Formats: sequence, structure tokens, C-alpha cells
Amino acid sequence: MQLTPLSTKWAPRKKNKKKGYNLFRTRCTWSCLEIRTHDKVTVSRLIFPLKFLLSKNLKIKMYRTIILPVVLFGCETWSLILREERRLRVFENRVLRGIFRPERDEVTREWRKLHNEELSDLYCLPNIVRVVKSRRMRWVGHVARMG
Repeated sequence: MQLTPLSTKWAPRKKNKKKGYNLFRTRCTWSCLEIRTHDKVTVSRLIFPLKFLLSKNLKIKMYRTIILPVVLFGCETWSLILREERRLRVFENRVLRGIFRPERDEVTREWRKLHNEELSDLYCLPNIVRVVKSRRMRWVGHVARMG
């Protein structure tokens, strides 16, 4: 897999034998790109140490325009099993938790992670599994018209 770096140099890290994927990180201090590959699912995540300076709208735009196209490349031909659907949902919830950040509980005054239902209410767009299924149905329509 050829990667174009965001900064000057890429520093390959050791292969994680437990999960079976490679991690690449930049040596740059302001951004980091982590690529995970496993089976058909390619998961990418942008991590910004300065993420508190970016607005939620900008983070959502970056997620929709940069990350989702990479993750969903070729999803029209995937035959998803429940395990892969769950992994996609877990990935999406992890990214959305990074975008919307934890919130402080009013009663206990402690920070807590947002639950999946709260994330779906805040995001207001179809979840990633529904997007995969709709793209697959659209692709089936194209194939039916061709043949």
C-alpha cells in the first residue's frame, strides 16, 4: 500500500501480531494518519492533537469527505456479514466520539462518553451500514439496466 505522507517522513512501526495489521505514523507534531487494514475493511482515522481548535462542523465535513470515501471504497461489491457490520458501526461510533467529545454529567459532575443513541441523534445522517446497503442497491440498479 502506497501512502502519501502529510508531513516529511513516514515511520513504520512493528506489526501488531495480535490484530494483524500495520500501523504507520508521521513524525510530524501536528497530524498523524493511522491506516488499519483487515479483511475487506480499510479503516482510516485522522488524529489531530489540535482537535480542540477545529469546530464540530469542520470535523464532520472532514469525516464525510476524507474518511468515509476511503472506508467505503468498493463497498458496492461487499457481502457483509454481521461481524463486519458491527466492526463498521464500531468504527463510526469511535470517530463520532472523537468528533463530539465526552460531556460532563450534570448530576455527578464527571466526564462520560456519549452512548451510541446519543451519537446517532447528534450526527443526524444515516449510519455507515445503511450507506453501504444503499450504495449496493444503487449499484444493483446500474447492473440491471446494463444487462
